[in-house]
Amino acid sequence: MRARLAAVPLCVLLLLSGSAEAKKKKPATSKPTAPLARLVGEAITSDVGWERLVHLCDRIGHRLSGSPQLDKAIAWAQERMREDGLVEVRAEPVEVPAWVRGSASLKLITPRPMPLDVLALGGSVATPEGGIEADVLVVDSLDDIASRDEGEVAGRIVVYDLPFTSYRETVGIRVRGAAAAAKKGAVASLVRSVGPKSLQTPHTGNQGYEEGVTPIPTAAITVEASEMLRRLQERGTTPRLALELGCSMAPPAQSANVIGEVRGSEKPEEIVLVSCHLDSWDVGQGAQDDGAGCMAAMEAGRLIARLPEPPLRTVRVVLFTNEENGLAGGKTYAAEHADETHFAVLESDTGAGTPLGFRVDLRVPPTEPGGEAVRDDDAWPATLENLAPLAAALAPLDAAKLTPGYAGADISPLVRMGAPGFGLSQDMSGYWPIHHTEADTIDKIDPVIFRKNVAVFTTAAWVLANMSDPPRP
Repeated sequence: MRARLAAVPLCVLLLLSGSAEAKKKKPATSKPTAPLARLVGEAITSDVGWERLVHLCDRIGHRLSGSPQLDKAIAWAQERMREDGLVEVRAEPVEVPAWVRGSASLKLITPRPMPLDVLALGGSVATPEGGIEADVLVVDSLDDIASRDEGEVAGRIVVYDLPFTSYRETVGIRVRGAAAAAKKGAVASLVRSVGPKSLQTPHTGNQGYEEGVTPIPTAAITVEASEMLRRLQERGTTPRLALELGCSMAPPAQSANVIGEVRGSEKPEEIVLVSCHLDSWDVGQGAQDDGAGCMAAMEAGRLIARLPEPPLRTVRVVLFTNEENGLAGGKTYAAEHADETHFAVLESDTGAGTPLGFRVDLRVPPTEPGGEAVRDDDAWPATLENLAPLAAALAPLDAAKLTPGYAGADISPLVRMGAPGFGLSQDMSGYWPIHHTEADTIDKIDPVIFRKNVAVFTTAAWVLANMSDPPRP
């Protein structure tokens, strides 16, 4: 206990001790320790969330849509929510794609025999029986491949060697690279892993074929391999590779969003949604993406449910399914709950680094049914005024930074409908190197920082559930 408390910010300890002194001086009939101080204190010191993350990672493991592991995680999460005192705990059905990775191998043939690490990209088709052996063409962008003559590309394996700048700027080449190469007659495409560095750890992720374009096998290779292939080409050697992918697509599977609630006392019809995605890629353990986010969301529900008095609004915990390769969970939830009032929607899906604050996505609701909400950047100063109570509550945790920005994938359908979105913002310097790789394991997560994330996420949920004014001016 002493080791954990030593890592608690001094201002939080003062807040807690001050509340305890105040409690001593009040008569026995007064309310217990201030709810927010209690929530922060328990979040910072409790082992429950961390032990559950250990269980999820070590005993259940990675959780791809349609897999038995995800089904097991869905059942386990419901049991924990019921233990925690949440109500209306249920698994709302969602149909999800069921892609199977299968076996994979990649070998350098020319200029020398050498095995290379490879991970198929989500939704990839398999190679023909016996695999593909072909010369390589290294390009650096979608514009580069589009500018090539078909004679340069046809019959080759295209390798996209695009260095990482930011995920948003770089990931497009993973998503659209196979279709762009197929249009030029390539027999397969490989993409440099979307991350700033690697230790021979390829990065998987989803990709999309285009209607009317013959799909070709596509996979990710390591940063090291991609740069080597470029060096060979630049020095006059045409590399040759042998690729085998055993991917397959099974029929759609039944999955579910896991939901539990702490009912509001005065405005139960208004919902503060606290969320993450329970599925993960089928590599590593899905620890940072997004096991840590799910345990933070579940802890927010558990800790708020333990308070003597409920919040004014309903806090609804949602563990979405199928974020990684389809977003079916987020889309299905938005469609089925479109008639409900979402006062605020929160998401944690950027790892488990030091929490900094929240990315806030507030839009003007659509004027017509089925329309899309639009951003109003001019309203940001007034928005900050409305959110002053949130910033003040987060300040003792050094996480008061509120910035306009993208709040998260799973809640994006709700945000486009006009729900105020809040994405937990974290230090991601340790996240991108292991994102979507075999290295996404729990040993990369600091338990003390994880607990601080729980405290920040829980604080935001509690403050928003009790605010007098809405987030949007």
